[in-house]
Amino acid sequence: MIPALRALLHWFFSIFLFPFIQLLGVGMVLLLVVAALSPFESLGWWAGWFGHPAGKKISVPVQEPTETQRTEETAHYLVYLSGIGAISGDYLEPTEIELCDELAARFPGTVVVKNVFPYAMNNRGLTGHRIFSSLWRGIERLKIEGKERLLPNLINIRNLFQMVVSADLRYGPIYNYGTAEVIRDELLRHGYRMGSGTPVSVIGYSGGGQIALGAATYLKDLLGGAPLWIISLGGVMADDPGLNHIEHLYHLYGTRDPVQKIGAIAYAGRWPWFIHSPWNRARAQGKITMIALGPIGHTGSKGYFSATSRLENGQRFLDRSIEAISEVLEQQ
Repeated sequence: MIPALRALLHWFFSIFLFPFIQLLGVGMVLLLVVAALSPFESLGWWAGWFGHPAGKKISVPVQEPTETQRTEETAHYLVYLSGIGAISGDYLEPTEIELCDELAARFPGTVVVKNVFPYAMNNRGLTGHRIFSSLWRGIERLKIEGKERLLPNLINIRNLFQMVVSADLRYGPIYNYGTAEVIRDELLRHGYRMGSGTPVSVIGYSGGGQIALGAATYLKDLLGGAPLWIISLGGVMADDPGLNHIEHLYHLYGTRDPVQKIGAIAYAGRWPWFIHSPWNRARAQGKITMIALGPIGHTGSKGYFSATSRLENGQRFLDRSIEAISEVLEQQ
């Protein structure tokens, strides 16, 4: 029995355990490499290696107004920033598009901007002109076809570290200024008039919540001091100084969403006893409103964009998200 047991153990370790440990080790090394290189995209953009340098004025082609915009005075602009699963500003999940289109229909005086890629300072999606663009295009194709569940996580990991850079006090200012320029340029392309004072709201889903909050530090000034609101949909956010530059932050969350709690745990400035942090000062000033949406999770079939899961009243999770955002916009 002992030789047989030894043979069985040897077979188990050689076939299953050792390859798993090797794969885990390679994965950890890759994570460390990605984490270490994450700030360099921001620094390279600042140096002018990836598109126009920071602060350089560029010619922005303005889109022709739609028929609705011709007949309705534009009173408000709404920018949507997707979560860490985003691969470019040109591609959104169908339910994300439905949310943006429904908000545009409910608020005729609002122009909705939904083509911002919040995880690059030059708005260049992962499938654009990049060194690994062919890899990202292949992953995008697998993601759309639903043939692969593991590889698309590489997109999440890459974008997650960009979100972490946004919240970093060392590199965050560079990253957030770049994102603010991207949002400003897209607003101009959609007809925004600088100095008009037309208010802007930014919806940030998941990691987009932190990106929106980080960009707010510079976006308000880039727009000439226009009123700026942030709507977080399950957003993961730090105690970002951007809170000092907005009118209000609305945080919409599902009670079954543990991901949105990460910011409150990971960033000490959101802990209640640091009363002088930007987050706690904003709460004391009444600038943060927390709105529970019900038993909704973060992503997938039980997440904010689910068109299949329903609340007890029969309302789709997606419709509950749209309803809550609409109520916030009506208050504004």
